[in-house]
Amino acid sequence: MATLGTLFLVATPIGNLGDLTARAIETLRACDRVLAEDTRRTRQLLSHLGITGKPVERLDAHAGDRDVARVVERLADGERVALVTDAGTPGVSDPGEALVLAAVAAGAAVVPIPGASAVLAAVVASGLAGDGRFRFVGFLPREGAPRREAIALVCETPETVVLFESPNRVSATLRELADATPERGACVARELTKVHEEFVRSSCAGLAADEREWIGEIVVVLAAHTPEDRTARVDDAAVDARIDEALARGDHARTIAERLAAWSGRPRRDLYQRVVERKKR
Repeated sequence: MATLGTLFLVATPIGNLGDLTARAIETLRACDRVLAEDTRRTRQLLSHLGITGKPVERLDAHAGDRDVARVVERLADGERVALVTDAGTPGVSDPGEALVLAAVAAGAAVVPIPGASAVLAAVVASGLAGDGRFRFVGFLPREGAPRREAIALVCETPETVVLFESPNRVSATLRELADATPERGACVARELTKVHEEFVRSSCAGLAADEREWIGEIVVVLAAHTPEDRTARVDDAAVDARIDEALARGDHARTIAERLAAWSGRPRRDLYQRVVERKKR
């Protein structure tokens, strides 16, 4: 009976190549093939390490059951397969979970090779780690009900929260968080481990008021807090005051309604109608 192969989950640098561990380099040298989100980027890393002739195959967010099954077949043949992501530790927000479950079901060994983590780097440097408990929510949905629900969940979470965000959506996200929890401590960690690494610390309201153009890879850390009782403080007068402030800034009615929905817990459709009525006045 053939010996089953091993799936290695290899953490790669999130910026500084010096953060690649000796064990990760050894694993990449010894494995039979590498699975990557971006084959060109991974080949550049391997070339930097002096590793040539290594088979590199794509396994990204669009990978399906057939792609995973093909990898499992290779593990069944005894291959040593390394899974890497573009940056950081694979297995979160990528096809790693599906592959790990399939490998385990097939009886193959799964071995993590720890290393750089944007989540942990941001938490420990933010000064907002609190008692060590935190919730990682990944990237927020871009729009619609899923986004409103995600924002509401973040605002109602008492523990420290860590999230990723695209540079072109950071300002909007900070404004939405500030609408719901203006005084909550927050930190934007930008370009972690890279030349232009930066930590901007303030409250949600303070960061939302920062009119800079956010550039690079972004991690947002929100401090632990005690969620407020929204039903006790969000009366019609408070809602109307927020609407008037947003209209004065020139915000669109739909945008105002979505932010108010996350802040107040009221239905977005009702709030949209209220915004339109006040705008007419």
